[in-house]
Amino acid sequence: MQFPPDTTAPVTAADIDAAADRLHSVVRPTALEFSPRLSALTGARVYLKREDLQSVRSYKVRGAFNLMTGLDDEARRTGVVCASAGNHAQGVALACRTLEIPGRIYLPRNTPRQKRNRIEHHGGPWIELHLVGSTFDEAAEAAAADAASSGRSLVPPFDHPLVIAGQGTIAREILDQLGEPPALVVVPIGGGGLAAGVTQYLAERQPDVRVLGVEPAGAASMTAALAAGQPVTIDGIDPFVDGAAVRTVGSLTSAILGDHGVEVRTVAEGQICTEMIELYQNEGIITEPAGALAAAAVTDPDASPLPVHPGDAVVVVVSGGNNDLSRYGEVVERSLIHQGLKHYFLVNFSQEPGALRRFLDEVLGPDEDIVLFEYVKRNNRETGPALVGIELASAADISDLLDRMASTPLEIERLDPGSVSFRFLT
Repeated sequence: MQFPPDTTAPVTAADIDAAADRLHSVVRPTALEFSPRLSALTGARVYLKREDLQSVRSYKVRGAFNLMTGLDDEARRTGVVCASAGNHAQGVALACRTLEIPGRIYLPRNTPRQKRNRIEHHGGPWIELHLVGSTFDEAAEAAAADAASSGRSLVPPFDHPLVIAGQGTIAREILDQLGEPPALVVVPIGGGGLAAGVTQYLAERQPDVRVLGVEPAGAASMTAALAAGQPVTIDGIDPFVDGAAVRTVGSLTSAILGDHGVEVRTVAEGQICTEMIELYQNEGIITEPAGALAAAAVTDPDASPLPVHPGDAVVVVVSGGNNDLSRYGEVVERSLIHQGLKHYFLVNFSQEPGALRRFLDEVLGPDEDIVLFEYVKRNNRETGPALVGIELASAADISDLLDRMASTPLEIERLDPGSVSFRFLT
């Protein structure tokens, strides 16, 4: 029995309650923790729904397991196939091992090694990994082709009623744990399964509760879908927030959000990195980029205030904690650049003694550090270029630095963060 994406079957609160009953032996109710930092920042009572503490370190197991428990005996023997950026695959892998269903999992080649290792850990001998392309959408095409040719059941990561119902069990947990209806629930959006499930449950059980969806600025596919009234495929996505970098959202998920008028905001990848660091340093929470997505919207200094009143209860979903330690260098770099604390320049130095000393004396301020210096000496030229990275104590210091650069006879070019050369650096 195949389970292709179904854009006509409704998802109801009763479906989500039934999913919760099916999942109780596999999915642990995750903690709902009060956040003094976010509460002080917003004036509301902000709670973090800790899906990073799930057995597979993300909420994705809810939807995958709910769908796979519905497979009949023949479909279980034939097996399943899925595509994922990493977290959905872990949910499928755990379900494969628990239910003894063979599975083939397709991942983008740039999926962090930590996620690949965890997938193999959860699935063991019941799963096969295949790396395809550089985006989730390329992996999804490969998985769909496999399902069509092999007869295996496709387990979609978001656009299926049973998957949406499984993800929606988070909303039921929130209401049970909080003991009161929150004014607002903030959820991350990739393909929209979590947002759709939470929205549908609250719309029926607590219709006064608002849902705010958040997606990365570099992959704003739900924003595009809601504007067009249907899913559209966006080009040139930034794959950094790998758990939410989807070029095309679901037909069913976008319809649910559109029908209920859910507001969706975008957050810059650099702001997401800044919030990852804040969550680690203040709350001791290790998140992946997508896991910090909802909280990043709460702390974004460029965003409109949350649609809540002082003292209102707000729940922010921390969706996942599958972060590769090796990525933290890039996380810190993106955060510093986003905050205006790190800048890069090309400086054309004359090839004579003391050139660097004059730069330090005439250009660099007392609270500014050179964090990168790469100099290419050309013996047959009078000057040589150097790539210089400078970290500031305050973002406001950039004006004085640029003024000093303009007054020096040195030829200096600032690398714009939107330029191709700058993207090469980061």
